[in-house]
Amino acid sequence: MNFSCAIVRARFRPRIWAALAVFLTLWSGGPLAEAQQQSLLEYPSVHSPRVGLQGMVVSQNEMASAIGAKVLAEGGNAIDAAVAVGFALAVTLPRAGNIGGDGFMTAYLANEKKVTVIDFRSVAPLAAKLDMFVDARGKERPEASVGYRAAAVPGTVAGLWMAHQKYGLKPWSKLVAPATALARDGLVLSADEAFVFGWGRKRLEASAPAKATFFKADGAAYKAGERLQQPQLAWTLEQVANGGADAFYRGEVATRIEADMRRNGGLVTREDLAAYRAIEREPLVGTYRGTTVYTPPPASGGAALLLMLNILENFDLGRMSAGSAESLHLLAETMRLGHRDRVRHFGDTAFAKVPLTGITSKAYAAERAKLVDLRKASDDDDVLAGDPFAYESPSTTHYSVADRQGNVVSVTYTLGSDFGSGAMIDGTGILLNNQMNNFSHERDFRAAESNDPEPPNAMRPGKRMMSTMMPTLVFRDGKPWLALGTPGGGRIINTVLQVLVNVVDFRLNIDEATHQTRISQGDGPLEVEPNFNPDTLDLLRKKGHRIKQSETMGSAQSIAIENGYFFGAPDPRRPGAAAIAP
Repeated sequence: MNFSCAIVRARFRPRIWAALAVFLTLWSGGPLAEAQQQSLLEYPSVHSPRVGLQGMVVSQNEMASAIGAKVLAEGGNAIDAAVAVGFALAVTLPRAGNIGGDGFMTAYLANEKKVTVIDFRSVAPLAAKLDMFVDARGKERPEASVGYRAAAVPGTVAGLWMAHQKYGLKPWSKLVAPATALARDGLVLSADEAFVFGWGRKRLEASAPAKATFFKADGAAYKAGERLQQPQLAWTLEQVANGGADAFYRGEVATRIEADMRRNGGLVTREDLAAYRAIEREPLVGTYRGTTVYTPPPASGGAALLLMLNILENFDLGRMSAGSAESLHLLAETMRLGHRDRVRHFGDTAFAKVPLTGITSKAYAAERAKLVDLRKASDDDDVLAGDPFAYESPSTTHYSVADRQGNVVSVTYTLGSDFGSGAMIDGTGILLNNQMNNFSHERDFRAAESNDPEPPNAMRPGKRMMSTMMPTLVFRDGKPWLALGTPGGGRIINTVLQVLVNVVDFRLNIDEATHQTRISQGDGPLEVEPNFNPDTLDLLRKKGHRIKQSETMGSAQSIAIENGYFFGAPDPRRPGAAAIAP
C-alpha cells in the first residue's frame, strides 16, 4: 500500500494554517490594532506545534501516524485510528510497538461524555514461581529479563480488540490491514532504524526466529535504504484481522505460542492465553490548578502523577521560571517523594491493598509537601515512604489521537526493554515482552526470608505487574485539552509531570513544553539530559543535588486542543516521530 500521498498532504496542510492558528490562539481578544502596525510577523516561540483542523495523530513513527490520519480522514473515530496505529507500530517500531506486549489506553468518548481506561497490562503465567527468577541469595536472575521465561502473558491484542468492539466504528479487519501490508511488503529502513537493529543485536540473538527476521541469512545487519520484510508477522496479523482477539488467544497463533514456549523453557501456555482478559476501568481523577486530570489506576503509575501534582499545588511554581534551578529543585524534590511512595505502596489492586484514596488526597500531599526544603536537596536516606493509609476513607511507546467528533485517545504500550525479551515465537513474528522483571522479586525474597508481609508488587500467577505507564488526559473548562504520555521506563512519570507543568504553570505551548530539557529524580543522583545549562547545574549542586549526566528522557507524543484547532507535538528525542493531521 502507498501512504506517501497521505503523508505529503498531512505534512504541508498544517503549515498553510499555522500562521492563522497561532494568531488566533495568541490574539483572540487581544490588541489587534497593535498587531496591524507591525510590518513583519514574528512568532513568540522557537517551537511551534503541528496544526490540524479535523483531528491529529502523534506517534513515534511517521508511517504509523500517517496510517492513523488516513483512518480519521476516511470517517473513523479516534479509537479506530488508535487501533490502526497500534498494529502499525508493531511493524514499523519493533523495539517497542507490539502485539507481544501490553499497555494502557485512556480515552474520552464524546457521545457518552465519559473518560474510560482500557487496562491491557500483562499478567504472570500460571506456572511462574519466585525461585525461577531469583537465585539462592535472592538476586534476580538474567532469565527475568532476557529469553522466553522473561515473557508474561501479552495483552495488547485483547486491549485493542476491547476498545474497538465497545467504541470503534470502522471494520476491525480494515484497521489491521495496513499493518499486515507493511509486514508483508516490507519497510525501507531509515538510518536510525538500521542503527537500532545493530544496537539490539545481542538481545535479538536470544532466539533464532528473531535473528532470522531482523538480520540477513549471513548474519549481516540490514542497512539504511534496504527493505525489511516480516512475512511471519504478516501471517499473524492476517489471523488477527480475520478472527479478532480469539485468533490470538485461542486459535492457531496460541497453538504456536505454546509450542515454542515448551521448546524453549518458556511459561506461557494456551491456558494462560485463553484466560487473559483486558479490563475496562474507571480512571483516577485529580485536579491541578483548575484543570482536571484523568489517568489510569494501578497497575499503572498514574496515582503517583496525581500525588506529585497535589504536592506541587502547595507551591507557587508559576512565579518561577521554566528551566530555572529554583523550579527544577522543586520538581526534583517532588519526584523523589512520589517515587518513594510508588515503590512502597503500589501493586495490582486485585491482589494487594493499595491506598488510592490516601495517595491521591490533597491532605496527604500537603503533609508530604512539608518535607520539601526550597533551599536544599534532601538526602536519600532521609526520604521515606509516607503513610497514605492514614488518609484513606472507610469506604514504552506512546501515541495520542484526537478526532473532529471530540473523541481523544492516549495510549502507552510496551515490550518492556527495547525489543522486550528478544524472544520471537517461531512461525508468528511475535516479539515477546520481558515484563516478568517488573515484579519485585528481590523484595519478595527478602520478605519471605524475614517472615514480613509480601510487597504489593510481589509476583503471583495471574497478577499484573506494576508499571510506570500512564497515558493521561487533561481537561480545562470541562473539555478535553491535553493528551499526554511517554515511554521511558522509570522516567515516564517524571516526564509526563514536566510536560504538564510546562503547559499549565509556565504557559508554554505544547511543542515548547515538549522541547524543554528534562530531569528525573528517583533514588540516587538527579539525572539531567544532555547539553543542560551549566550555570543551572552549578546552582543545583549548591542546593545539594548530586548531578548525573544522562541520555534523553522519554518520547512524549502529545496533543493540545484549543480554539477549535488540534496542536500536535512530536518529541524529537527519538528519530522518526511525527504529528499528522487528517
